[in-house]
Amino acid sequence: MEHTEIIDQLAAAAERLAAAAETLDRVLGKLDAQHEALNAKVDRIVAAVEDREVHGEADPLAAHELEQRVAELEKANTDLKAQAARLTRKTLSPFVSALLAKSGAEGERIESSATDKTLQAPSAEQRTAVKAEMARAGMIE
Repeated sequence: MEHTEIIDQLAAAAERLAAAAETLDRVLGKLDAQHEALNAKVDRIVAAVEDREVHGEADPLAAHELEQRVAELEKANTDLKAQAARLTRKTLSPFVSALLAKSGAEGERIESSATDKTLQAPSAEQRTAVKAEMARAGMIE
């Protein structure tokens, strides 16, 4: 009886191995199909890249025009950045604004003599702080 049990166990193991082999065969078939599909995609991509390279070399005028356009846009960008830097908002603290308003000194630029006249009342430390703030705001040099 032991002998027949061993044979039955071996037969069951052989069936499981056969089923596993069939499953592996199906999986390998699917992998082969995926591999072929990927190879076809790679071949199409390579062909497209080579086609672009051929057309790119055949039309150097278009490439030159694009390079010129890029240069123009970079120059315009640089000009706009410089313009934006010049037009940045210049703000002063409420103390400085009030002090300038009391003396009647207004505008984007203030004369040095008007600044000195305006700053006669505050202490030396306050005058230095006000002048530094006005210089930072671009109102005096």
